[in-house]
Order: sequence, then structure tokens, then C-alpha cells
Amino acid sequence: MSLITDAPDKPTLYKQIRQDIERRILTGEWPPGHRIPFEHQLMVRYGCSRMTVNKALSELAQADLIERRRRAGSFVRRPQHLSAVLKIADIRAEITALGRAYGYELINRRLRAATAADRIRLGVKKAGKVVAIACRHSADGMPFAVEDRLIDLSSVPDAATADFANEPPGSWLLHHVPWTEAEHTISAIVADDRTAAALDIAVGAPCLVIDRYTWRSARTITAVRLLYPGDTHRLVARFKGG
Repeated sequence: MSLITDAPDKPTLYKQIRQDIERRILTGEWPPGHRIPFEHQLMVRYGCSRMTVNKALSELAQADLIERRRRAGSFVRRPQHLSAVLKIADIRAEITALGRAYGYELINRRLRAATAADRIRLGVKKAGKVVAIACRHSADGMPFAVEDRLIDLSSVPDAATADFANEPPGSWLLHHVPWTEAEHTISAIVADDRTAAALDIAVGAPCLVIDRYTWRSARTITAVRLLYPGDTHRLVARFKGG
């Protein structure tokens, strides 16, 4: 690998280091828990001073992409689950853990310029591009949940080329994109014609709805709506008093 010279006329060298590490994290090359090379290794790799490396790592830590542990080094930050209420679950893993056979069907996938409705849903103001995905998850051949998801490509550019025909978007995001904050809204609806057909239930049957949003350092990653047949799915949370 060629070295980059640390010189007074290159004030943005630390940004190059930060962007290089950030790219490796966001593409999944360095997954959560991966140890970042030590400062002295980065100094050799980029041909720069410890101060330059430290500045790059400090900004990555402030962005919640890495965590710095005294004497142990720096590591790609693991997602902080909202375990007090509801974890971000991988539906494929959830169904498999129940001892049931998982099935996945991509209904449609569209790469498009964000509409006004998309921007409102994602909570972003600037126009950009999104991936809009509709898919269905099944357990033992029976519909388990339908998913309606938007992914903001300004935050997750690799989603534009991800193969969602074979890998569920939720699984792909959990394994490739670190997040720092999430929000769940749980509600109930009655199935309209479209939902009833997708879940193979009667029109007017109850459905459990989970609307979830995830962010990384205040930047929206994705917004997803999951619909489950109300008579076959439930949420359980256990708490301990202080």
C-alpha cells in the first residue's frame, strides 16, 4: 500500500484516514467488534504523526462508529440494542430460533429519487435517492410478516447494489451497517384488501404493526413498517426492578 506523506501543506490528511476507516466499517469489511489497527500501525500505514491519527480516531468515536478502550485499542462499535423495550431482531433468525423453516420473497425493489412522502417518512429535508423494498417473510410456508422499507442511500450507498432478491434487507443492514439510535412504534390495525392478501388472512382481521426508524449519528439509515397477523404474533418484554 502506498504511503501518504504527512506534511504541513496537507491539512486534511486526518480526514483521508477517517474516510478510509469509515468506508471499511460501512461496507462491512470491518464488522462490529473488529479491532482497528493500533495508532502506531496507522502512523506507519499513512506515514503521518500520532496527532493526525488521534484526531481521525477521535472524530470516528464522536460519530459513534468506533469505541476507544484505554490500553486495549479501538474497536468498531457494536449496535446498542434497545433491550429495555424491544431489540432489533433479525426476522430470519427469529423464525429459525422457533424451529421453523424460514422463507423469503422479494415483492418489489425500486431505486428512485426520494419523493416528498419519502423525505417526510425518513425525516430528511434534502432530496436524494432511496431504495424502496417490499418483501414477505414466511415460517413453514405460512406468511409470518410483510415488510415495507425505505433505505436512505446518502447514509447507506452500498444498498443500491445489495442483492435483496436473496438476502432480506433487515438481515443485510444488521450485518453491514452500524447504528447508534433506534425508535419503535407499536400499534394495531385491521387488514385492508392488500394486507389481507399478503398475509393470507381475512379482510378486517387484526394486525400487529411495528414502525421502526434507525439512525447513525443523527443521520437516518432506514424506516421500516412490519405487519404481522395479530392472532399469531405477540411481543413480550421482561423487566427487573432496581
